[in-house]
Amino acid sequence: MIVAFSVSPAGGGDGADGGVSEAVARAVRVVRESGLPHETNAMFTNVEGEWDEVMDVVKRAVEAAGEGSPRVSLVLKADIRPGYEGQLSAKVERVERRLSGD
Repeated sequence: MIVAFSVSPAGGGDGADGGVSEAVARAVRVVRESGLPHETNAMFTNVEGEWDEVMDVVKRAVEAAGEGSPRVSLVLKADIRPGYEGQLSAKVERVERRLSGD
């Protein structure tokens, strides 16, 4: 499965601009240390693996992002496709092939 998630603390922030990069960095660190295939972009972190291991990583990332905050917001989207691995890059490659006319 692939899970795309975004986590953000509420009731705090990095300063007057309302940024949350410090909290997001804590969450991304959890994902990176998990050893699961992943990528982070401007809006989401994508992580690929088996259901239990991915959900454990998401839970720990939410906890890390929420350190010191009274509330945390989580947005999560999942692509559940048993029997498939390596889809984090394979899905993008299929679209790129179509765009190039192959």
